[in-house]
Amino acid sequence: MISFIITTIICFITYLLLTTGSGSFLGLWSIEEILIGLILSLITGFITHGLFVKNNMRMANPMRWIYFIGYLIGPFFVSLAKANIDVAYRVITGKIKPGIVKIKPDLKTDLGITMLANSITLTPGTLSVDIDETTNELYIHWINVDEDALKKKPVDCKYICGNFPKWIRRIAE
Repeated sequence: MISFIITTIICFITYLLLTTGSGSFLGLWSIEEILIGLILSLITGFITHGLFVKNNMRMANPMRWIYFIGYLIGPFFVSLAKANIDVAYRVITGKIKPGIVKIKPDLKTDLGITMLANSITLTPGTLSVDIDETTNELYIHWINVDEDALKKKPVDCKYICGNFPKWIRRIAE
């Protein structure tokens, strides 16, 4: 029951944020819009509560959300900007050595592995290709495979994803 309530509240807040300024109630929403949002949130909460909130309440901690926002505007944004510049340089100069490497991020939860895989994929020049579900190792397609990084098997995570795993551990584990 608590997972249904949490999922419904988060869906409703997301709906309100996405529709802010489109009505007249409090200058932000119309009454009809709030009712529709509530109905849609209840339906979505009923259908997806088992997927969104599993058996743990780890992500209900507000501190984890603060860490998540810090992760997005801090290390993720910086890595995103640096990777964009690096990929543009490699495209212009043609200095590309693509390859697939395996990394072991030592993350334990499905949420942590998923966050890392998505962060790597969203960063230009890298793409998460596969996950070994037994060992939680990730296979990453990398636009410029570093020879120093290949000396260790699996490749050290710092070459590809920097300090992403450290931040994700704070958020998801």
